[in-house]
Amino acid sequence: MDAKQTKATRLVLGYPWAVLLLALLINGVALELRPWVVSLPETNRLIALCVAVILLCVNHTWLMTATELTRVKYRMFATPEEWLASGASRADVPEVGFQALERVHNAHRNTTENTVFFVLLLIPFMLSGSSLLAVCLWVPGFALARLGYTFCYLNRHDSGRGLFMNLGLLAMYGVASYPIMALVV
Repeated sequence: MDAKQTKATRLVLGYPWAVLLLALLINGVALELRPWVVSLPETNRLIALCVAVILLCVNHTWLMTATELTRVKYRMFATPEEWLASGASRADVPEVGFQALERVHNAHRNTTENTVFFVLLLIPFMLSGSSLLAVCLWVPGFALARLGYTFCYLNRHDSGRGLFMNLGLLAMYGVASYPIMALVV
């Protein structure tokens, strides 16, 4: 491995830890960390959750629509039955069409994977009596980061995609660490 690869490897291995430490710092210093008290979320916390859910639904719809528009543009189909009924063949599709569809599928897959983990982490977070400030930062923040990630991925803005990936990871670590930190306060 050359020096450039070694540096890139260290960066890839180190940045999640840096993001986690930042989330711990934000939770501990800026977000009114409270002791864990199991409770149902209050209305204002549920509003923040509903806003995030709506934004995540918009993101899903955007990705779904982008997938279908790509298929229409390159005359591609989702199932063998659709290919057969259309009279088209995969051989008729230019390589750029398959690459465009792969890009949309990758963005969709990445968003789905991250959202599933985030939702699982939300359960203890929302039941832990987390501060309103923490809920309003982390929950809609994750959804906004996913929208930014989708925009950048679909429009080939790699630096922006990396930024929004890190913001989404920061929100995920913030939600994951808050209940654990609340147990020791």
